[in-house]
Amino acid sequence: MAVPPLLVASVRAAWRCQWQQLMKGLGPADAAGHYRRPESGFAATPELPASAATRGVHGLIVGRSCPWAHRAWLVWSLRQLAGSLELVVVEPDPKAGRWRFDTPYEGASALVELYRRSGGDPKARATVPALYDRPGRRILVNESARVIELLNRWPAPEGAPDLLPEGQLEAISHWRQRFQSTVNDGVYRCGFARNQAAYDHAEDELFASLEAAEAALQQQGPWLCGERLSLADVVLFPTLIRLELVYAPLFGCSRRPLWSFPALMAWRARLHALPGVAATCFPDSWRRDYFGALFPLHPSGIVPAGADLATLVAGPAPVRPQP
Repeated sequence: MAVPPLLVASVRAAWRCQWQQLMKGLGPADAAGHYRRPESGFAATPELPASAATRGVHGLIVGRSCPWAHRAWLVWSLRQLAGSLELVVVEPDPKAGRWRFDTPYEGASALVELYRRSGGDPKARATVPALYDRPGRRILVNESARVIELLNRWPAPEGAPDLLPEGQLEAISHWRQRFQSTVNDGVYRCGFARNQAAYDHAEDELFASLEAAEAALQQQGPWLCGERLSLADVVLFPTLIRLELVYAPLFGCSRRPLWSFPALMAWRARLHALPGVAATCFPDSWRRDYFGALFPLHPSGIVPAGADLATLVAGPAPVRPQP
């Protein structure tokens, strides 16, 4: 039996109203409908702790599906910090809308308990990454941009890379600032846009930045700022490694497939092949947590199949014949 048009219109209007309400909880937006990421609760950059080199004193709390935590996990792995900084992985609890510990950590069963203990806003969400000081029983910092800067100064074994090398600071700062707003936040600004104009603006900026990164890699490479891997590469990787599996299908970031950016494809494969990087990537968790938890964007909760990550990072895309 055909559904009456009036019923369709009524359901559509009701769903639109409910969707707007749900989106307010999912991510704040300005008056024009542009998504705005909430500020972190512990955003100030702390001094490097005197006990940073001591095993068991500090914990880096991360989640597998969070791209902001992924960048901190990458620096932890690339700089070989396992000897001095414990990695603590939390799991999502979609029903409660929080991160939880598989086994209690510092007497807490959920990350929010550590936030409250540290003086965090009781109305704010507890987010990852978070750097925790065990003797002080407090979170030192949870703004990912500040966390990775601090981890770059954390005592590391001889030969560990410096990801903020002198001579590249200006270029690194340029890329980090651009990627933060147009790529890292940009994919969310596409997915969480409240209207067509807000989406169009975010999507234009996203692909303009990817085109700029493609041009830079073609001109110099092998890394974004030249010969040395840096934090500019670190902050771009978590977004691009999720692009085909999550952001293109769920957030509408699909104007151009990544294979049409051959230098970026090769760059991503090169970074993924570095020791320890593949161990920070969890494509099953990404798909499950994004498609399964973001109800306003994907009400069915069905987790679609995705391409094998090994295939996506196998290397540069083949040269495609011109029509």
